Amino acid sequence: MSRIAVVDLGTNTTRLLVAEVERGRIRELDRRSKVTRLGEGVDSTGRLGDAAVERVLATVAEYRSAIDELGAEEVVAVATSAVRDAANGDEFRARLRNEFGIDARTISGDEEARLTFLGATSGRPAGGAVLVLDIGGGSTEFVAGEPGGEPSFHVSTRAGSVRQTERHISADPPPPDDVADLAEEVRAIIAADVPEDVRRGVGRGIAVAGTATSLAAIDQRLDHREQHSVDGYRLELAACERMLALLAELPLERRRQVPGLDPDRAPTIVAGAVILVEAIRACGLEAMETSEADLLHGAALTKAAISDD
Repeated sequence: MSRIAVVDLGTNTTRLLVAEVERGRIRELDRRSKVTRLGEGVDSTGRLGDAAVERVLATVAEYRSAIDELGAEEVVAVATSAVRDAANGDEFRARLRNEFGIDARTISGDEEARLTFLGATSGRPAGGAVLVLDIGGGSTEFVAGEPGGEPSFHVSTRAGSVRQTERHISADPPPPDDVADLAEEVRAIIAADVPEDVRRGVGRGIAVAGTATSLAAIDQRLDHREQHSVDGYRLELAACERMLALLAELPLERRRQVPGLDPDRAPTIVAGAVILVEAIRACGLEAMETSEADLLHGAALTKAAISDD
């Protein structure tokens, strides 16, 4: 049995998983997620902002304490889209190493997709090709394959919720034309990056990360911290369309008050919902199942397998 900590330095959130891993099974000891907006402004400036970096470092300090208290033998840290795209990404990783002893690895979109697929499909039954959709702040991964195997297709697209919000949303609440333009760009990205035979070849979809789990919580009118009721929830396309229409009509402060939505996700949830709706439509599906297992779990499983070898 290995006790492993995984830190995910994402564009919109900084996340932690501490788990015991044995024979391909994961038992969570601690799991945390905080909206830190590391990628704020990266699409326009090409750099990680000072305020964003400080938010993330403050969160990592909390996570480092939790990791030490739980006695994790291995610490894995991965940085994704924002750090990949930023000119000062190496400087940020150096601070993590010097201040916390955490050696973060900037992973490619392909590796992000592979780890997400492994985490989302672990323990799930086979039965035809499945699409795993990971909507992040800076990018969205489309990964297809059979559970239990390597992905047969994966692509990292530039349809992230933070990126698209910064590109298209010009006012509060979002003007209908802004939302329409956002949806048009997302459709074009999907059409260009995900071949039609891949989209039409999947029989079911699994949606991971904060957009999907937030919409699942909103649909059930849960407290946004009730994660146990989100995993495995069936998100119907019609319900997603209805929630998108509602969220797009509300100003930011009212979106923050929507039951089930983490207030910190309110600024980007409209773009995230657009991406989810367009992905479901593009694949000809009626719904996607939400999963709390994702890149964090895939990274923990991979680290445990390497350690066993």
